[in-house]
Amino acid sequence: MRHHRLPDDILSRLASGGGGQEAARHLVAAERSKHRLLVLGVTRLAAGHPHARAVGHAYDVLAEIERKRPEAVRDTLGYPAVGAWAACTVQALTQQRAGSLDPAQPDPAQLGAVASVAAVKAEVACRVEVPATDGTITLPSFGQIVCPGGGELVDLVVHADGQVEAGGVRVRAEVGQQPGWRPLCQVGSADGTLSLLVDDLDPYRWIDQTVIDGRLPEDELRAWRTCLDEAWGMLRKQHWTIADETRAIVSVLTPIQAPSQGMNSALDGGRFGAVAMSTPPDGRWLASTFAHEVQHAKLGAILDIVRLLEPDDGRYYAPWRPDPRPLSGLIQGTYAYLGVSGFWRRQRAFESDMRPHIEFAHWRESAYTVTGTLLDSGRLTATGEAFVTGMRRTLAAWLDESVPAAALDVARREADEHRQAWLTRNCSTD
Repeated sequence: MRHHRLPDDILSRLASGGGGQEAARHLVAAERSKHRLLVLGVTRLAAGHPHARAVGHAYDVLAEIERKRPEAVRDTLGYPAVGAWAACTVQALTQQRAGSLDPAQPDPAQLGAVASVAAVKAEVACRVEVPATDGTITLPSFGQIVCPGGGELVDLVVHADGQVEAGGVRVRAEVGQQPGWRPLCQVGSADGTLSLLVDDLDPYRWIDQTVIDGRLPEDELRAWRTCLDEAWGMLRKQHWTIADETRAIVSVLTPIQAPSQGMNSALDGGRFGAVAMSTPPDGRWLASTFAHEVQHAKLGAILDIVRLLEPDDGRYYAPWRPDPRPLSGLIQGTYAYLGVSGFWRRQRAFESDMRPHIEFAHWRESAYTVTGTLLDSGRLTATGEAFVTGMRRTLAAWLDESVPAAALDVARREADEHRQAWLTRNCSTD
């Protein structure tokens, strides 16, 4: 094990809103290291669990594969749903009392499925035991084997030629639809420079309450492909830093339910590398969503390495939320809208309508205002104060940039209406 730190120049570049490939590499390395520690935690805490032997064997298989093909283990453990499963399992095993096993708790023997994925990627033969929940074996980043005849744990064999056999079903995990096999789909750019998995299967892909029912319909999957190609072309031509960071950080898109009006996107710190979203309406929306959510991913990873805030129980106004937010939410939102402001700032040069000007004017001022709230809170660490000051410096320079008067009026009216609605909703008459 080794400690991760962010060099001062990298942290300074991240504070300004950017960072690029070099900064992303530091953040990705730290998050993958966290996943490794969580898997180690699962293995140690599983002692005494009925499936402890299967867990220990799976860990040994992973260790053996890592000696031969370390990149296969690195990529497997880096998958967002693997990190989410490991975190949930560590929490469940930590809280577990002797003799009070809950069948609904995460099964630590899922580590066998993780090991089998690494074996396929490394082209190494192995045998492990895996859970077959309701007759389904989930292989993270690949898909699911359907074996209705399986028991609580079933033997899974990875053959040297890449075929996987379990519960009487034999499939090629890296090939498309086959009998007994539900593969994950991919979406990518036409130029082949970006390819992302669409995970609508893994039980740990996202929060149960917001994921879509069933798989993403084929017509919506086609819309995702079209929008991703448009968005990626826009990012590569007009927003190079966001493109570099997106390619380095994002590996998975997860379909979630759309709100009653508009679209929805989200990011969860426990699933680093995954962006959840409803079906995008167009490429521009998806490009701006990457600008927003990648910022959240970056800051979440930064906060795993350095401490920016002291504990605080206050609630504050956030110009992008209907409810009062703690400082932790405030700094996340500010950093995200710093990225959003930068996206629309650049996008103005490529569009003739007023909306990019309005968005830029609105969010540069809103984010700038909240940096003041953060700096005045007295709850920032020394590193946090330097970080927020870096954000504020970037936004202050953008406040001096010219915006058409009509766009400025609309932006201020929208901001005023939000604040008034927030006050009406959250504050008493006095």
